[in-house]
Amino acid sequence: MRKILLGAAGLLGFLVVWQLIPTLGLVDPHYLPYATDVFGRLAEEVRDLAFWRRVRLTMTSWAIGLTVATLAAVALGTVIGMVPFLRRATHTTVEFLRPVPSVALIPLAVLMFGLQMRAALVIIVYAAFWQVFVQVIYGVADVDTVARDTARSFGLTRAERLRYLVLPTALPYLMTGLRLGAAVALILAVTAEMVIGNPGLGRMIELSRSAGDAVGLYGLVVVTGMLGLLVNVVFRFVERRSLAWHQSVLADEATR
Repeated sequence: MRKILLGAAGLLGFLVVWQLIPTLGLVDPHYLPYATDVFGRLAEEVRDLAFWRRVRLTMTSWAIGLTVATLAAVALGTVIGMVPFLRRATHTTVEFLRPVPSVALIPLAVLMFGLQMRAALVIIVYAAFWQVFVQVIYGVADVDTVARDTARSFGLTRAERLRYLVLPTALPYLMTGLRLGAAVALILAVTAEMVIGNPGLGRMIELSRSAGDAVGLYGLVVVTGMLGLLVNVVFRFVERRSLAWHQSVLADEATR
């Protein structure tokens, strides 16, 4: 309850400061509208079915991109993480490709798939993949050597070692990668819509900017922020539930 109250107080303070900045003339309301105007516009938008269609399109591309990226990252990360030779052989390639900005691939994606959702998915998958992939590699490689040798001496099959040894060790890393990947995928979903022009919240943000509609623009930015917060809360909940047995979660519960 204390954390909720502190979070609510911080949010209220932010809204008060936002309202005061244009009221006191520190920034022209044309560039920073009043918070009351922005949330008033939002109240109108949420009653419009077209608004929810745009939200659905953005979240659909986010969900598809994150799912594809996660499946590919888990499969490749597990194989590479379990084989030291593959880890060494791919290290340079991974470190070269991982920092490449996903936005830089937008021209290539448009050239390959045109102005379609598939072009946006290329960007989303690329960005989210590295978040999960690197965490899975670290998690699989973190399996204790003594535990691995013990499992072999007891005659556990490869599938049993994967289930009872590798998975519990890598799961905390995987959940961290999923949470980070989910946030990055949402950012790139909106960015791709802004640049490529696919229907969605990003497209509406760009149209509001080009029309000089600052109130509508800020309202849509607030919506994307709320979606990001919701995604983070959901994935944190899933992480805590799936890792209820883990030492980090148990220690956190003990300090409450």
